[in-house]
Formats: sequence, structure tokens, C-alpha cells
Amino acid sequence: MNNEPIVKEYSREYQDQVVELILTIQQAEYNIPITKGDQPDLMAIEDFYQTGNGNFWVAVYNDKVIGTISLLDIGNRQVALRKMFVERDYRGATFNAARILLNHALRWAKEKSVKEVYLGTTPQFLAAHRFYEKNGFESIDSDVLPENFPIMAVDKKFYRYTVD
Repeated sequence: MNNEPIVKEYSREYQDQVVELILTIQQAEYNIPITKGDQPDLMAIEDFYQTGNGNFWVAVYNDKVIGTISLLDIGNRQVALRKMFVERDYRGATFNAARILLNHALRWAKEKSVKEVYLGTTPQFLAAHRFYEKNGFESIDSDVLPENFPIMAVDKKFYRYTVD
């Protein structure tokens, strides 16, 4: 039996599941005081993410969205990795959901001739820091970010991945 989730390009049929997954992780798991209203991009995924070199994907397991990832086109052949979330029960080696999502997004970036992927994250996401570093991202200071990079209020740690 294949335990791996399937990565699919976002479509509106996944809207409610995507919002529920992301808000649950942000609010219940990490106690971040953020609401759906604070994230208008979640209500306009096609217009916000699925343009230029950007896109948004979901990881689906047994018809349920268990993970998300997106690349936001910020111009100059650069993208911002955003909205990378995996439901707690699907993290780790059993399902490899995070690795599958990230590899899918990085392949997309390479196919689109993107040269760099940037991301910002919160200091408390220590497992995420290890994950990104293990997957070729280098920690950078905020002053190295491209001027078009959208810094979120909670972002205090930043990474860059050079697409080869």
C-alpha cells in the first residue's frame, strides 16, 4: 500500500479544507493569534498565488487535504515560499508529506526558470527550520531579502534556496 499523499494543483473545491487546515495549525497548534481575515490571500488563492511563476498545491490523502504549499511570484525570477503546512498526523517519514510538497514546488520552480526561492518563518517553528536546512535552504539575514519579498509580521527567520 502506498502511504504517500498525492500533490494536486489547488482548485476551488479545496478552499474550505485549505482554510481549516491552515487556521487549525496556526491557532490551535502554535497559538498564533491570526484569523482568516488576517490572511485575505486564503480567500483568493487563484488570483494571489496562481499567476506568473507562482502556484499553490495541496497534498491529498484519502480525499482529505493534509498539506499545502505555495510559491508567490515576486518578480526577477524569484519566488516566496508561502503557506507550507502539514497536518500533524502526516508529518515525518511515514507519509513524507512535507518533503513531497517541497520537492514538487522546487521542481515547478526549476521548470519555470526561477533562480531563487525565499521564505520567512517564525522563530518557534524549530522543526521547520531543521526541515528547510536539511533540504538545501540557507539561513539568511533579512537585509539580504529581495525588496519585493513580502515580510509577514510573524516572520523573524529567513531562508534562501538557489535553484540549480
